[in-house]
Amino acid sequence: MQLDADWAGLTFRSARPQVLAVLLRELGSLERAEEAFQEACLKALQAWATNGPPRNAAGWLTVVGRNAGIDQVRRNTRERALPETISSPIEVDEEDIDTATYGDDLLRLLFICCHRDLKAHQQIALALRIVSGLTVAEVAAAFLLGEKAMAQRLTRAKRVVRQADTAFETPSPLVRTERLSTVSTMIYLMFNQGYAASAQESTRTQALGAEAVRLGRLLLDLYPDEPELLGLVGLMLLQEARSSARFDEDGGSILLKDQNRTLWDRRMIAEGTALTDRAFRMRRPGRFQLQAGIAALHARAMRFEDTDWVQIEQLYRALTEAEPTPVVALNHAVAVSQVYGASAALALVEPLAGALDDYFYFHAVRGHLLEMLARPAEALAAYGSSLRLATSIAEAAQVRAFIDRLQQR
Repeated sequence: MQLDADWAGLTFRSARPQVLAVLLRELGSLERAEEAFQEACLKALQAWATNGPPRNAAGWLTVVGRNAGIDQVRRNTRERALPETISSPIEVDEEDIDTATYGDDLLRLLFICCHRDLKAHQQIALALRIVSGLTVAEVAAAFLLGEKAMAQRLTRAKRVVRQADTAFETPSPLVRTERLSTVSTMIYLMFNQGYAASAQESTRTQALGAEAVRLGRLLLDLYPDEPELLGLVGLMLLQEARSSARFDEDGGSILLKDQNRTLWDRRMIAEGTALTDRAFRMRRPGRFQLQAGIAALHARAMRFEDTDWVQIEQLYRALTEAEPTPVVALNHAVAVSQVYGASAALALVEPLAGALDDYFYFHAVRGHLLEMLARPAEALAAYGSSLRLATSIAEAAQVRAFIDRLQQR
């Protein structure tokens, strides 16, 4: 029979996180697990074309990959006896997969990609390559890098995780919670990297956002009662729902208050809001839930004038306690300006100058507040600092519009 190539590719991609996670535990090495998975996929193309697809593709790939990995260990070590951590090969049975520990297996795999000695961009790139199965070229495109440079980055990252000290026993509830927090942060950084791209770059970076949401959903399926995971997925969906309205025809950024809200994806907003509401009902608030709550309040407002800034300011105040960073404090100040006025907000912004002097949005927000307070010379200086720190065409165009508007008054 003819095996549909598109179907096979989608099946391999869907099964990859589950299979690779189990193979990592079974074979004890990321390199062995990757090689075994590739070998299993090659064998599947032959076997499934002859015998038809199995009932459980992930189970089939796991068993075949495990046996291929064991054979490879034997060839490499030239030993009859296998290492104690690796048992003997077993007969192929697509139902023979240990699903009871799959959640911890996947979490361990993602946690290894988040090794503490890796920088954030290395963690994201490694997760895209290892867990999501993107090619080196696809990962390079997502990061707007050349393929050779990305290959070198991945090689260095793999060298680091080769020495990872992640335990392979079932983690305790405390360890599991700590790992979920680390992995959730990496997933959100992955999403933000794609979300922050300009309109011109977004077609190349869309894999980041899509994979972040997919990985978040995978974890949520495994840990449905974790409120911070609910908040994380809800937050990503609520932010992604606004993507069609974020840029104009020339690729310039459109501020939230000026966006055409009829372009927002209401189905995505409904799902993100439902997840967020469910998380809050658990009464274990965290930073992703609070951010999702803020995003949900923005999404519910059909007009900018309908925004519930009082609740948003209260949520930001809680977020500054849960995540006391200068960037969160800056966002809180923006909400304060809507509730209590520009003067109160500027009083919160000025002390952040030392920590955020190299941050584009700090100077943009400060310039806007100074403009609101009728201090045009200071506002122009702040906008000028923001313009010099712009990292994209869209950011620069946005600030240039502020400067032009102020100069024409």
